[in-house]
Amino acid sequence: MGNLIGTELPEFKVHAYHNGDFEEITKAAVLGKWGVFFFYPADFTFVCPTELGDLSDHYAAFQSIGCEIYAVSTDSHFVHKQWAETSDTIKKVTFPMLADPAGRLARFFGILVEEEWQALRGTFVVNPQGVIKLYEVHDMGIGRNAEELLRSVQAAQFVAEHGDQVCPAKWKPGTATLKPGLDLVGRI
Repeated sequence: MGNLIGTELPEFKVHAYHNGDFEEITKAAVLGKWGVFFFYPADFTFVCPTELGDLSDHYAAFQSIGCEIYAVSTDSHFVHKQWAETSDTIKKVTFPMLADPAGRLARFFGILVEEEWQALRGTFVVNPQGVIKLYEVHDMGIGRNAEELLRSVQAAQFVAEHGDQVCPAKWKPGTATLKPGLDLVGRI
């Protein structure tokens, strides 16, 4: 798998389950704002609902910074609907749940496990132009943290806005950043 940083999203069109309805999501529809493509292995599993529930609990914070969440699995949009109707955790999900039954998106992002036809736990943050700015991939049994993802998106947004500054470890909005230069070499 090659490095995806700086890679532009491909053209795509998928079905999604979103707020009780089916809709179509395309590349054009995701452009113009920051986005998180949040892949998970499968509906009706164990770690996946804990992650989607955590994201749902923090969804308003993502929206407040102009970032949309797109949960993605290789399940169909019909299965997403059924899961939302049967799981109390998934009922509270209000961001789009994208269906990737052909595995095209998972394959593009390099996380499709073909033998199982499931995606690894891949998180991909794209800027408003549809370019991947950061990503993280976990094995099937390792859950992610929405608070850390939110912080990472905020850091990516800060760096995009302030190109002469960088965000150190554990940076949070409002805390000190670094301005690379000779005066910092060997002093951190």
